[in-house]
Amino acid sequence: MEEILRVENISVAYGKKRIVHGVNFSVKHGEILVIAGESGSGKSTILKAIGWLLGKGGAIIDGQIFFDGQEITFLSDGQRRKISGDAIGMIFQNAGASFCPIRKIGEQIFESVRSHRDWTHEEFRERAEELMQKINLAAEVLDEYPFKLSGGMAQRAGILAATILEPKLLLADEPTSALDAVTQVSVVKELLKLRERQKISIVMVTHHMGVAWRMADKILIMRQGSPVEFGTREEIFNAPREIYTQELIRAVPRL
Repeated sequence: MEEILRVENISVAYGKKRIVHGVNFSVKHGEILVIAGESGSGKSTILKAIGWLLGKGGAIIDGQIFFDGQEITFLSDGQRRKISGDAIGMIFQNAGASFCPIRKIGEQIFESVRSHRDWTHEEFRERAEELMQKINLAAEVLDEYPFKLSGGMAQRAGILAATILEPKLLLADEPTSALDAVTQVSVVKELLKLRERQKISIVMVTHHMGVAWRMADKILIMRQGSPVEFGTREEIFNAPREIYTQELIRAVPRL
């Protein structure tokens, strides 16, 4: 399989403080990479660097990021908009909060779609409802406001928004951490089905090693902004080299 994403020696700083130090990894087409570690380990910062979401004061100060053969480390706003939301989708930790609270879910997703596709509203509804059926989300959700959705429904709405254009790469920032255990399992299953249907690559951040066990092909362990260990799921869980990795595995039961 060919690479869809390659991160080479990436370092990130906010102001003068370096948050991420020299991270390297690659992701192939259809592969799932889980970046795991405790809070403050820099795992979400890596995801934000890939998705151009570092925010005020954040900057990549070293290294390169390649997506589908193209360097995307430093692109213009116009170039980013062409890729973000289309070829690269993003699921946030609290998907409900990523929607505007006073606008209906369907209106917001349709607006995003229209920036990349010349779909009519009828075409959008048809495609959205087809995908919603596959991710166990009622079509009526398109006509609801975000505050009316449960945590699981909001997270599925986030999955819908991130994947309706069938991106090649999905970035998922702690997509299960705000959910109860039953809903966590359900969302994990939906993401795995999505990978099989769309052959999408996923880079997912989590502190939950049970989620990593269920989802990952490869795992990158982070601690205090630096990579600790990288390997296949079996290598990390069956023969972890680092004490920190062993502690993470012991701390959380597998789903």
